[in-house]
Amino acid sequence: MDIKPLTAGLSVSEQIMPADMQAIKEAGFRAIICNRPDGEGADQPAFEEISKAAKKAGLQVAYVPIVSGKVTDDDAVAFDKTLTELPGPVLAYCRTGTRSATLWSLAQAGQRSLADILAATKAAGYDMGGVVRRIVNGGKTPTDTGDANYEIVIVGAGAGGIAAAASLKARKPDLEIAIVDPADIHYYQPGWTMVGGGIFEPEKTSRTMGSLIPKGVHWIKSAVAAFEPQNNAVILDGCRVVKYNRLIVCPGIKLDWNKIEGLVDTLGQNGVSSNYRYDLAPYTWKLVEKLKQGRAIFTQPSMPIKCAGAPQKAMYLSGDAWHRFGVLKNIDIQFNNAGGVLFGVKDYVPALMDYVKKYDATLNFFHNLVAVDGPAKKAWFDVAKPDTPVERIEMEFDMMHVCPPQTAPDFIRVSALADAAGWVDVDQATLRHKTYDNVWSLGDVMNAPNAKTMAAARIQAPIVAENIVADMRGGSPVAQYNGYGSCPLTVERGKIVLAEFGYGGTMLPSFPKAIIDGTKPSRAAWFLKEKMLPPIYWQGMLKGHEWMAKPEKVTVK
Repeated sequence: MDIKPLTAGLSVSEQIMPADMQAIKEAGFRAIICNRPDGEGADQPAFEEISKAAKKAGLQVAYVPIVSGKVTDDDAVAFDKTLTELPGPVLAYCRTGTRSATLWSLAQAGQRSLADILAATKAAGYDMGGVVRRIVNGGKTPTDTGDANYEIVIVGAGAGGIAAAASLKARKPDLEIAIVDPADIHYYQPGWTMVGGGIFEPEKTSRTMGSLIPKGVHWIKSAVAAFEPQNNAVILDGCRVVKYNRLIVCPGIKLDWNKIEGLVDTLGQNGVSSNYRYDLAPYTWKLVEKLKQGRAIFTQPSMPIKCAGAPQKAMYLSGDAWHRFGVLKNIDIQFNNAGGVLFGVKDYVPALMDYVKKYDATLNFFHNLVAVDGPAKKAWFDVAKPDTPVERIEMEFDMMHVCPPQTAPDFIRVSALADAAGWVDVDQATLRHKTYDNVWSLGDVMNAPNAKTMAAARIQAPIVAENIVADMRGGSPVAQYNGYGSCPLTVERGKIVLAEFGYGGTMLPSFPKAIIDGTKPSRAAWFLKEKMLPPIYWQGMLKGHEWMAKPEKVTVK
């Protein structure tokens, strides 16, 4: 007997036997639902036998038999009604548990999100891919799928999605491409660090989505509910279906604000801010300007996160401002990092440490933010040093800049495209999916071991475009990704340590040392960040102009 919980009130299992009733009772269950018709298998006890044994053990029991592979809409309604009427917790069973899990999934449609339903069933070992469209359709069988078909469908209209569409159109202008994204506004997120440092106005970092979708590319303004890669289909909210010949998946990353207790309630007030949100970055600068003395905490969660240097960029620019304002000596800067190093590529650490010393910042490694009380100006961190029991500590603050924990979006994590950790599973060189050879991915959502930065997506988009065009011509991948990522570390107003690196921490500088030595702070790198990168982004990358982003050809051995 293998009992698998779906919720606190319902578990499912394979066929149970009359002799199992006492163990089921002792496990805390109060009722049983049988979803397996009598006579389905030669070794199957009849429901009457189960019922007698259950009642003898003090359990209530119900019979909702479902023919294998024929779960109707009415069956789901009947299951839900029975589940509601019985005292919980309830154990439902069939031959393997799949029918019971399917009934619950359909019954929960409209009450829980698709991602929550799929996550619960996946954790229990059941694949609900075959009923995704019905779940999205409120638990009912769709009568009209309304299919639309495109040569290429791109999920996500962020930096990677729009750049990939533009790069594809530059190579094959006649391609029928659709981008799926519900957002009205597109953001240049690397600019938010500069907003939080009082350098950019927030309006400089946003444009309407409609103004950026490449000419001739269809924009489907909708959220994705699920994927059916075996059917070359993307399921949208509302159960609309979009079919594709080839799919590019790049919806970005999920900022999991709710993972930190009390954080959502205090963001944007009580001295708590984050440059990871457009509306909060200006508040960061207001706090910096206002603070004349006290403690300022800057946090960084466990990897992976997008722009891993952003949490410390906020610290450096704040420290520089307090230095220029003449109040730095009155401010206790604490950098609390859930990881064990300041920066993952050691060549850049000496220059960064010079600024840690300049701003007299305290580096607290293995400190993970778990809770915040904004009005009380208190935060709690779990300190998990190697070979040491986890200790929870309390720290008071006057200002706190938070970088939230981050995961793949829910609809990605529960999909067939994801690896065990929830990220899109790709070959790290070709960016092609390891299982579905007509699927590619780029940007923050894929599982290649590179830094999740806009600069990485700028390089990845042409590689995906080259390889898709090669595939359309019947050839093998022709371009490969070396893991390039860039992190312009704003160590003070006017100077940047320009970290550029690839897989394994290999340094990949774009400029000769005489122009920009990335291991040292330079004004040239600041000029690049402040003046050149925004127009390169808006007018180059998003328009299909691959400046300094020519794909590296596959090495033939």
